[in-house]
Amino acid sequence: MSLPPCPACGSAYTYEDHALFVCPECAHEWPAAEGDPVAEQAADEIRDAVGNVLQDGDTVTVIKDLKVKGSSLVVKVGTKVKNIRLVQGDHDIDCKIDGIGSMGLKSAFVKKV
Repeated sequence: MSLPPCPACGSAYTYEDHALFVCPECAHEWPAAEGDPVAEQAADEIRDAVGNVLQDGDTVTVIKDLKVKGSSLVVKVGTKVKNIRLVQGDHDIDCKIDGIGSMGLKSAFVKKV
């Protein structure tokens, strides 16, 4: 296995330190997975509580009672949410729920139908 040259200075004397490549000449460090399209794609995927990959437009079911911040409303277990939109951030699903309105959900609390 040959290690990639340093992207900062081009040195061929790089070495691997756990999950990083390190250049001994300029002390530049970069992730070992950088440039690996399979690892980058896996990082971009959003998965539900069971491990299914979610996509825009999917229908999901809520698996836990969720209190709605700032109100006394609760999203009950088994509530179907249609036509989800995936976004980046802490709450990675944007959706509209009947009777509640627009809100953000975490993918850990839903299951793909």
